[in-house]
Amino acid sequence: MTAAQFEKELAELEKFASDAFASAGDSQSLEDMRLEYLGQKGKLTLILRGLSGLDKSERPRIGQLANTVKEKIQVLHDQRKEALYREQLAERLKVDRLDVTLPALGRPLGHLHPLTLITEEIARIFYGMGFSVFEGPEVETDYYNFDALNTPASHPARDEQDTFYTNLGPQVLLRSQTSTAQIRYMEKKENKPPLRIIAPGRVYRNEEINARKYPLFHQVEGLLVDKEVTMGQLRATLAEFLRLLFGKPLRTRFRPDFFPFTEPSAELDSECPFCAGSGCRTCGHRGWLELLGCGMVDPNVLRAVDIDPEEWSGFAFGMGVERLAMIKYGVT
Repeated sequence: MTAAQFEKELAELEKFASDAFASAGDSQSLEDMRLEYLGQKGKLTLILRGLSGLDKSERPRIGQLANTVKEKIQVLHDQRKEALYREQLAERLKVDRLDVTLPALGRPLGHLHPLTLITEEIARIFYGMGFSVFEGPEVETDYYNFDALNTPASHPARDEQDTFYTNLGPQVLLRSQTSTAQIRYMEKKENKPPLRIIAPGRVYRNEEINARKYPLFHQVEGLLVDKEVTMGQLRATLAEFLRLLFGKPLRTRFRPDFFPFTEPSAELDSECPFCAGSGCRTCGHRGWLELLGCGMVDPNVLRAVDIDPEEWSGFAFGMGVERLAMIKYGVT
């Protein structure tokens, strides 16, 4: 075969491949045609096998021409493949009627825990009353957990059966109350009276695990220090807080109690919302639910942080978040 014959066959091969690719109606037909022209046993390969009989001086030129034809055929194939893809996509969109401008479906992210929700709501209510939020560490020393809070060395709360002591040191423990935040806040030189803070957080006590008790629970501590603070202001503050939290006034009562860091001290109870005060399993058939402990800040607590109790006074309160959540969300 002469060089002129090679040139003619290559030109015809390019034309036939172009016509064939243009007539392909689907991807599979197009792939079959690609193999027919460019495959290992395709027509171009058969033509190139005849190069050995060509004059040596013509082989480089014809070989280069063959490579050019091969590249052109490959480009024709790729163009037709892209065109078929677009045609098929257009047909699918007509059938599926997919509106690609619609927003994607989002994945559900779940919900905040009830304790988180009510803690945030408590913080918002007291923020509206002028209180700021302060958080102290959960790993404490017995100075902040007991000594600075006027708790004597003989107090039973210091015993290991009530408090979790750690192996970090003989005086290092998990705080049993968020009252520790009072001391940490007041002892800072920049925090001078008048003061209004709440301190939410986790606390730990060595309790027996049952339906009513667990070693880990949540508290919100409150502290107000100002001049001429009275028990009446404490009661009015708590009554307004409960009204805002539950959306209506609650029937409450103050019961005298004792806490080392307040004097006088009281427990604030509310009428059981589950039985309207008639007595049920939830309230222990007493008709009342204990909500929080409170009282006037003991002068010794103020002295421990270098605040003069002759000039300043205050009140404090501590509430269990689980109990408030139980009442608000109707958990019996």
